[in-house]
Amino acid sequence: MASLFKKKTVDDIIKEQTKELRGTQRQITRDRAALEKQEKQMEMEIKKMAKSGNREACKILAKQLVQLRKQKNRTYAVSSKVTSMSTQTKVMNSQMKMAGAMSTTAKTMQAVNKKMDPQKTLQTMQDFQKENMKMGMTEDMINDTLDEIFVESGDEEESQDIVNQVLDEIGIEISGKMVRAPAAGKCLPTASPKRKTQISDDEIERQLRALGVD
Repeated sequence: MASLFKKKTVDDIIKEQTKELRGTQRQITRDRAALEKQEKQMEMEIKKMAKSGNREACKILAKQLVQLRKQKNRTYAVSSKVTSMSTQTKVMNSQMKMAGAMSTTAKTMQAVNKKMDPQKTLQTMQDFQKENMKMGMTEDMINDTLDEIFVESGDEEESQDIVNQVLDEIGIEISGKMVRAPAAGKCLPTASPKRKTQISDDEIERQLRALGVD
C-alpha cells in the first residue's frame, strides 16, 4: 500500500515515458507492416483489373494506392518523431543528473569552505615548512658530526698502522743484523782470557777518551 502513495521521482517518470514511447514505436512498426501488405494486395488487384480491361476500376484502385502509400510514408515521419522524443528525454535526464551532481558538489564545497580557515591553513603550511627546514638542518649537522668522527677514527687507525709497520721493519732489520753478526769464537783469533779482557778494557778507555772523559 505504501508503494501506491509513494511520490514518483523524475527517474520514475522518465522510465514510464520511455516505456510508452517504445510501445508506440512498436505499434507504428506493426501498422507499417500492415500497410505494406495492403499495398502489395492492391497492386496485384490493379494488375488484375488492367488485364481484364476494367479501366475505371484501375483508376479507383490507383487513387486508393496513392493514399495508402502516403499513409505509409507518414508512419516513417511519426516513427522518426517518436525516436527524437525518446532521445530528447534521455538528454534531458542526463542534464538533470549533471545539474544534481553539480548542486551536490557545490554544497560540499560550501561546507568545506565554511570549516576551512584560510589564515589557519596558511599558518599551518608555514609551520610545516619551517619545521621541515629545521629537521633538514639537524639531519645535516648529525651527518657532518658522524663524518668527522669516522674520519678521525680512520686517521688514528691509519697512523697506528704506519707506526706498527715501521716498528715491524725496524724489528726485521735488527733481527737481520743479529743474524749476520759473527758468532763469538769463530772470527776472533784464539787468545787467552786475560788478553780478551785487556783488549776490551783498552777499547773502553779509548772510547771514553774520545768522548772527553778521563
